[in-house]
Amino acid sequence: MNIKPESLSLVDSSLLEKIDALFACNLGHDVDLPQLIVVGQQSSGKSSVLEGLTGLPFPRDSSLCTRFATQIIFRRAPRKSISARIIPSKDSCSEHQKKMKQWRKDELTELDADSFAGIMREVIDLMGVGPNQEPGSPAFSRDVLVLEIADPTQEHFSVIDVPGTFKRTTQGLTTKDDIALVDNMVKGYMTNPRSVMLTVVPCNADIATQEIVEQAEDLDPSGDRTLGVLTKPDLVDKGAENDIIELIEGKRHKLKLGWHLLRNPGQAELVSQSKSRNELEGAFFRNVAPWNNLDGEVVGVKSLRDRLQGILASHIRREFPKVKSDIQSKLRAAEKKLKGFGPARQGPIQQRQYLMKIAGEFQDIVSSAIGAQYSSSPDFFDKHRIHRVATRARQRAEEFAKLMTESGHKFDFEETGDKADEAKEGLLKVELAVTTRSIVESDDIEDILSPYDDVEEPYDEGILDWLTEVYKSSVGFELGTFSSSLLRTTMQKQSQKWKDIAKGYISDIIAIAHQFVSSLLQHIITDSHVLDALSSRLSDHLRGKYLEALEKTDSLLRVELEGTPATHNSVFTETLYQCRQQRQKALLKEKMITSGKYGEVIRLEDLVSQHPLQNGEQMIQKIHDILKSYYLLSRKRFIDNVRMQVADDLLVTGPNTPLKIFSSEFVSGMTDEELDDVAGEDPNVKSNREAAQEKINLLKKAQKILR
Repeated sequence: MNIKPESLSLVDSSLLEKIDALFACNLGHDVDLPQLIVVGQQSSGKSSVLEGLTGLPFPRDSSLCTRFATQIIFRRAPRKSISARIIPSKDSCSEHQKKMKQWRKDELTELDADSFAGIMREVIDLMGVGPNQEPGSPAFSRDVLVLEIADPTQEHFSVIDVPGTFKRTTQGLTTKDDIALVDNMVKGYMTNPRSVMLTVVPCNADIATQEIVEQAEDLDPSGDRTLGVLTKPDLVDKGAENDIIELIEGKRHKLKLGWHLLRNPGQAELVSQSKSRNELEGAFFRNVAPWNNLDGEVVGVKSLRDRLQGILASHIRREFPKVKSDIQSKLRAAEKKLKGFGPARQGPIQQRQYLMKIAGEFQDIVSSAIGAQYSSSPDFFDKHRIHRVATRARQRAEEFAKLMTESGHKFDFEETGDKADEAKEGLLKVELAVTTRSIVESDDIEDILSPYDDVEEPYDEGILDWLTEVYKSSVGFELGTFSSSLLRTTMQKQSQKWKDIAKGYISDIIAIAHQFVSSLLQHIITDSHVLDALSSRLSDHLRGKYLEALEKTDSLLRVELEGTPATHNSVFTETLYQCRQQRQKALLKEKMITSGKYGEVIRLEDLVSQHPLQNGEQMIQKIHDILKSYYLLSRKRFIDNVRMQVADDLLVTGPNTPLKIFSSEFVSGMTDEELDDVAGEDPNVKSNREAAQEKINLLKKAQKILR
């Protein structure tokens, strides 16, 4: 059956050629494209309608019924050619897609009934559908067969045939899954807001029972893109013709685009081929009542083509700008998605560059954090207070110093003179309820940090009794002095809480640093695979730094509490002198007299009068004053050393702190294997990146087509 060129001049050929070019590059999966689709239930006469529109001899063999969508494209070209290819389903596996894309039939000379049927059989077997497949194989495919017919005199025309819907299974041929697959496939084409639907319904069926009509109304409630096509008027029961006429005249079940009536040739007429389809159909509508009373514009395939010409022309011109807009919008979205994956990381060079960039950004924020320059990265520092590491470290250092000063000693030292009076009045006593820790650390470093312990308040009395006991238990043959080991022994006892307080402080600084590093990595690295792999790679290095800080704290404790007490600081002698002055003043205070002329004075005889304490009591007071003077000096020294040498230098502000580990130097030292383990793309990310890039390439290609 030949097609007259003038009969298919449905719309501006340049627009249709661009639409078909978009379909050819598989853009239809991503962008709704204007298209003409023919839908209907099985045995509705859909194939005959397509034959009438295209002039192609669709196979009549039941085993070759439509099992996939078929796009038929007619176009004008310098020479005659017929070709066939397959657009694979987007949801199919890569192996299947490759197999479908490789299949082509070019340079076909004819597309008669036999060659058409042969192509359909080959495609059915290739797609793995139909009755000749293994049990359990699907009967239908989401792949699309594309037939393209070119001719120097051909006008552009394009239509898509989709499988007919059905509701009953056939033993050994179709299943309920096939019913659902076809329904979803057909609905997918109908849902496209830019498709014009030719809804084929047989006249000898009740319109109210035709689900395809109901679906069309649901998906196109305004009726802007649905044209009803009625077939088989020759099979209408006598007396029921008026119902069909009322449909066509718009008196019931009204469609905005209306209804059209076709009379397809029967099987016997096809076999005889004594008359063409147009002749048979024309004779029917001229001679058979009541159909011969209908307007010629709503009957016959020739007038149907004319109606489609106007419908498609206005529809495609209206939708074409929207297609351009959609392509641009989807291109921006795809480029944004691709950017979110970061640069491609296919080899050591790209992987190292990727990590170098991250490390540079990481260290920029670290520098701001250490310098308390929080305004430089407000999106990070304003998100949570744990990000303000300099402020937190400073506050924790002040808490450490305060706790050491107020609760670091076991006994309060004895006060003399005015301070003794103040202490009796309770003016210097501070009630404390504190612990060694205040920062909650991450679970992954909990095992190396100090536990949370309460810090006991110092005993406010009893130091002299304790010193007396210690002195008596260690006195030797010394005359007027005491054993040199006694200061170290009493110092260790008086400072026994230093270890827990100091290690609690350093544990908190470690927790602050660890939380900061972890949070900053999460802030900078969006790829979960890279984040997990890099965190794992940094973990041992970080733990090493943390353990180094704890070991340094132990070293300072050992020097202060286990080594020989020593100092060259004049503060020690000054403090000891003040202690002795206060004690001397306290002894003489009772003998002072007030003179109007000289103020408070003491008589010489009282000054030289001796009321000596027992030798042991004098020694206890001497030990007390020396211990006090050395303890106060040592505590100040220890507080500063722990903060400066451990917290600051090893954990926060120094050149090799945990905050400085992830740097360009660290990345430079990684082997190719380590780089691939950390920065190599996750298979899913790689696949998504490739898909995004492929989509971008496709959309850019589409933009070129539309120019």
